[in-house]
Amino acid sequence: MNVTTIDSPVGPVSISVNGDGAVTSVLFGEPAVPATPSESSDAAAAQLREYFAGQRTAFDLHLAPSGTDFQHRVWAALREIPYGRTESYGEVAVRIGSPTASRAVGLANGRNPIAIVVPCHRVIGASGMLTGYAGGLERKRWLLDHERDEQPTLT
Repeated sequence: MNVTTIDSPVGPVSISVNGDGAVTSVLFGEPAVPATPSESSDAAAAQLREYFAGQRTAFDLHLAPSGTDFQHRVWAALREIPYGRTESYGEVAVRIGSPTASRAVGLANGRNPIAIVVPCHRVIGASGMLTGYAGGLERKRWLLDHERDEQPTLT
């Protein structure tokens, strides 16, 4: 496993890449293991830096998150939410063909190991309110404001 950590406006972001060069996680904070960058993790880091600089709206990375079939369906649906847009948990549930599974979608969303690249921050409550986010609601708000070009600030 190769790990690279970048500084970002929302704090350190750690990127883990497996031996095949696929991204297995993008997590907020410092890695639990010492950083050992590789060409693949450096490429992912470059794309994340471009995202934070407002120069990238989509990612072109090979991903290999660990999860159940249902989680993979949810995470694939998250990648279809356009930059700068949001969807509710219920809307994602309908899109994956499980209209009564909004709670399960919320659980899968919360277990997404590849933050930002698999944009779980773009999922909001049915009322339009920001709801739980593994990285914290302040980060979620910052990411959404960033994508809406609203000069975000992290409080």
